Amino acid sequence: MSQTIQDILIAKTLAELNAPTKQQTSRVWTDPEGYQQLGVWQNAALLRVLIRKFTLNLTLKHPFERRLKAQLDDAARSVKRNIEEGYKRPTTKEYLIFLGYSQASLEEVKGDIRDANVDGFLPSQPLSTLNSTLNLDLRVTKGLEIKGEPTDPTHPYYLPLSTLNPNTLTYEVFMELINKTDFLFRKLVASLESKQRTDKNKLF
Repeated sequence: MSQTIQDILIAKTLAELNAPTKQQTSRVWTDPEGYQQLGVWQNAALLRVLIRKFTLNLTLKHPFERRLKAQLDDAARSVKRNIEEGYKRPTTKEYLIFLGYSQASLEEVKGDIRDANVDGFLPSQPLSTLNSTLNLDLRVTKGLEIKGEPTDPTHPYYLPLSTLNPNTLTYEVFMELINKTDFLFRKLVASLESKQRTDKNKLF
């Protein structure tokens, strides 16, 4: 009886040794700040800067303004920070969870911007855009090895941001950036989910 068990264990060990190596499921990144090259992170970083310029320009005379400032600053920071934290997570599954947090924070920013416009704290100017109004072209970061904060002197956004007048910020400008950021989130999530399915299939 013991010999039979021993034979089974030997056969099991040999089978494990001869089995093909399983595909690694943990994420591997070579650049600890590689998230900065993601278009969605660049947009999120720009959004945080523009939100700060807007909230610092509020008079804070009304209780709503104080709440709006705190909520917008926190939500915009969360959009950006959750991308960074998710990027450093060891698995794609965890990365996707943090991207979900980030998308939820972006939706919170969108709602607050909408309320700020409705309540008269943020003006609406139809046809105003990031490019025509603020001289900010989101396409400059596409396909380039651009890293760093938008406020860094070497960043393409630095000059437009350094001379930006907060009074030129409009509802349309914010909604353009928010919607384009949301689109990039959805593309990134779809890509990661596809990779997740591919990696799972390789395990079997």
